[in-house]
Amino acid sequence: MSTEPDLKEVLWKAADKLRGSVDAAHYRDFVLGLVFLKYVSDSSGESGFRVPRGARWADLAAQTRSGTIGTAIDAAMDAVMCADPMLAGVLPKHFGRDGVDQRRLGELVDLIGDVRFSGHGGKSARDVLGEVYEYFLEKFARAEGKRGGEFYTPSSVVKVLVEILEPFKGRVYDPCCGSGGMFVQAEKFVRSHRGRLDDIAVHGQEANERTWRLAKMNLAVHGISGDLSARWGDTFYEDAHPELQADYVLANPPFNMSDWYRDTADPRWRFGVPPATNANFAWIQHIVAKLGPRGTAGVVMANGSMSSRQSAELGIRAAMVEAGLVSCIVALPGRLFRSTPIPACLWFLDKREDTRNQVLFIDARAMGTMIDRTERVFTDADIASIAGTYRSWRDGAYADVPGFCYAAGLDEIRSRDHVLSPGRYVGTAKAATGDEPITDKVERLTKELFAQFEESARLDQVVRTELGRLGGLPDA
Repeated sequence: MSTEPDLKEVLWKAADKLRGSVDAAHYRDFVLGLVFLKYVSDSSGESGFRVPRGARWADLAAQTRSGTIGTAIDAAMDAVMCADPMLAGVLPKHFGRDGVDQRRLGELVDLIGDVRFSGHGGKSARDVLGEVYEYFLEKFARAEGKRGGEFYTPSSVVKVLVEILEPFKGRVYDPCCGSGGMFVQAEKFVRSHRGRLDDIAVHGQEANERTWRLAKMNLAVHGISGDLSARWGDTFYEDAHPELQADYVLANPPFNMSDWYRDTADPRWRFGVPPATNANFAWIQHIVAKLGPRGTAGVVMANGSMSSRQSAELGIRAAMVEAGLVSCIVALPGRLFRSTPIPACLWFLDKREDTRNQVLFIDARAMGTMIDRTERVFTDADIASIAGTYRSWRDGAYADVPGFCYAAGLDEIRSRDHVLSPGRYVGTAKAATGDEPITDKVERLTKELFAQFEESARLDQVVRTELGRLGGLPDA
């Protein structure tokens, strides 16, 4: 993101005015809602949203010391939602509640009022808001820890999925869309390749009401017209898009979900009924069921999905491999996900016929850069390396790289009981020219270590003997 840091930081610091005076569960919604309202006031016309009289920022700014600023904001949110069907039921309306400090809220409105979303390096107001919104979502996700993972997937991980799938044109689907980050990155990919925004059609579903509202607002912020259904809902209990055949699926389902709605007769379980204790392979099979005849998918999964020997999961994984649906597995490094310590991987699924006799394994566990003591991100070079490896394999111009990537045939995968952990296949990186071969090095170091043990024992005996002569210790 390239928005001037001071704008994002000024807004973030301004938002702290309200922290502590608002229920923590609603703080995120309050702040993002106010920023969005300021944007539509600044860019009415350019943004495509209508802001009725009485709901504009100037109207609110005139009431910051009235003691009822919250009521005025709630009315403004209502007016904007009524004027734009795309926003119906999306914007927050809790500002007039008794528990909200109206003085601090008024101060926050004053501070945000000094910000302008236009005139930043030639960017449109919408692009500036989009960057601010993504910045805020990332900050909130970090602050909320594990709960933040429910609505936010690290952008560098999403970029890997998008760069591999290349969603130039068609239907893009996410069955657990969180705050809509997958759709935003898909839109950016289309724009960066000189495509048009209407080249892709967005479809999604989200089970959490507040997160669904975030996603609706995020799509509105970026000018994406998407179908996230009329309301939130459980994808397993009631599929909001039963007839959809997607060209691309991008998803980061909840890891190892044990409390999920399970119908053993569900037709989505083509490869086997997932266990009641873990929904990992329910998500994967749901995604397969949603893919069109030439559809492709990129899915973030817990590492256990690659190697679980639980009978149902092993059977499903084996059946999917044998059906030629699994095209690539990428092992991810630790600490990419601040919200969970569970190691993760990427599954790529492909319904096309031309990749059915091989699976590409990429071990990216050594990649990424630590941005602080607890979080790692993929650099642009890392993303290009992973995506480039996949494309070269797909296009027939590929060569294995020991320690990094390996294309395995079905016979080899069968011989490993359909375990899909890349580390089992890629081997060890070659030693640099002039370096000692690893097997020789291990043998040499082992001999040196045992020689040190023997010398230590000899010296111990010498010391004991000398001390014994002095009366300090008996001879050994």
